[in-house]
Order: sequence, then C-alpha cells, then structure tokens
Amino acid sequence: MARMRGPRFKKCRRLGLNVCGHPKAMNRGDNGQSREKRKLSPYGIQLLEKQRLRGYYEVMEKQFRRYVKAAIKDSETTGSSLIKRLECRLDNLVYRLNFAGSIRQARQMVVHGHILVNGKKVDIPSYGISVGDVISLKEKSRKNEMFKNNFLENVTYALPYLSKNEAEFSGVLERMPERDEVPIEIRDHLVVEFYSQII
Repeated sequence: MARMRGPRFKKCRRLGLNVCGHPKAMNRGDNGQSREKRKLSPYGIQLLEKQRLRGYYEVMEKQFRRYVKAAIKDSETTGSSLIKRLECRLDNLVYRLNFAGSIRQARQMVVHGHILVNGKKVDIPSYGISVGDVISLKEKSRKNEMFKNNFLENVTYALPYLSKNEAEFSGVLERMPERDEVPIEIRDHLVVEFYSQII
C-alpha cells in the first residue's frame, strides 16, 4: 500500500501550513514565510494549495485524482464535495474522533485491525464512512493505554457532525459535514481550478 513518508514537520514548513496538526510543527525555520515572499504564478498558487490539501489527508496523487473526478460528477460545488469525500475517509474520522493522535497513527490503527465499523473489522484506510455508521475500537484494543488515553483525554476536536460515546469507545458520523465545519485552512476552489486544466 503506497503511503506518504518522510518528515512531517519539514513538509509543514515547506507548505507554509501546519497540515499535520502537531503544535510544534512550525516551530523551526521561517514557517514557510520565504515561500510566501516569493511571487508565485497562478499555477504555482494552485499547485501549492493542492499539495496542502493532500498533506492534510495524506493521500497519494493517483488516489487524490479519483476523489477529484468523483467530486466533479456531484451535483453540489466540486470543492465542497471533494472536502466531504476526504473528510469521511475511515482513517480521517478515526483521527477526528481522537482514537489516534495523528492521521498516520489513525491509518496504522485501521490497517492493523484495531477499528470496527458497525461491529465489523475494516482495515482499509480509504473506506468511505456513511451517515449513521458507528466507528469503534476493538474490545481487545481498549486495553491499550495509548489508544484509551487518546480517546478519553484528547479533546482537540469537538465537531458538530460527529458524536462520541466514551463508555463504548465509539463514535458516529451523525450527518455529512458542512464545508465551513471542516477544520482545515484550504481554498478548495484553487484545487478545483488546478485540476480543471489537466483532467
């Protein structure tokens, strides 16, 4: 399975945006300010925004293009549809529900079989979660102190489209997220413009 590798903090500084969510990610260097000072072409600005969005969800280019093509076919705004599709990936919602401290850890948890969807093991990080689906931590995995502490003590995200049941170590996608509720700093129209030239 192809996945993004390499130093997360360095990637954040290169993109000029904290896409990995770690509080210390932007502590070193110029925090991407030198990139901002350089005058980028319209294409360069679109490319940077696309790389930032990919960085948030750690999705490879080939898979990302499939999300874009599917979003273009939707009846709603392409940018909003793209964000919603990415946001409802299983690995991302495991992260949003605080089972994991990072998107990479969430993906590892899914691949290693720690996560159940509606009571059944799903080990595909890109699995699309539907409204009403219950995401839970496998019974045996609840004894893992790191997983337990992440879920019970980490309150980084309290998102209106998700609900948590701490007693059951589970969470539910209550409804599809609205674009302005998704906690990412992305000008998605620039991503759509980028792909409209090449798809």
